[in-house]
Amino acid sequence: MVADRACAVIGWLSDLQQGQPITVITRLRLDAALYDPAPERQVGQRGRPRRKGNRLSTLASLVHDSKTCCERVRLQRWYGETNREIEVISQTAVWYHNGLPPLPLRWVSMRDPRGKFSTQALLCTDLLLSPIQILEYFVQRWQLEITFEEVRAHLGVATQR
Repeated sequence: MVADRACAVIGWLSDLQQGQPITVITRLRLDAALYDPAPERQVGQRGRPRRKGNRLSTLASLVHDSKTCCERVRLQRWYGETNREIEVISQTAVWYHNGLPPLPLRWVSMRDPRGKFSTQALLCTDLLLSPIQILEYFVQRWQLEITFEEVRAHLGVATQR
């Protein structure tokens, strides 16, 4: 499932991973609280098991850090363009909020070397998808959104008229 930022709700995404997991790709805030996975429990360790590891730097600070190495990738389709080059950073992490189960995810941060669009981040609940696959799936949603917009404009679907 590919969605926009409104679907980036940790509780809902965690629910979708129970039983038969559903892969979700959606936008992620650049200031999201992401963590390393919880460390392995040591023999004889007391107390409850940890749910998350150390806090990671925010995606915003990572993207603007000069030491961060970005990978340049070329996407076949990019919102009406072909062979679009963008810079990508990606890692796996755990998204955690008190009272909710930890959500393992792969995040992808993308920025435009041309400066035409602002830096954005995506999350994917399937840790095995590559950053390029995640970006390609996310861009495909644009074709569907355009179709819905044209249906609304020309046929009046989902309006009061």
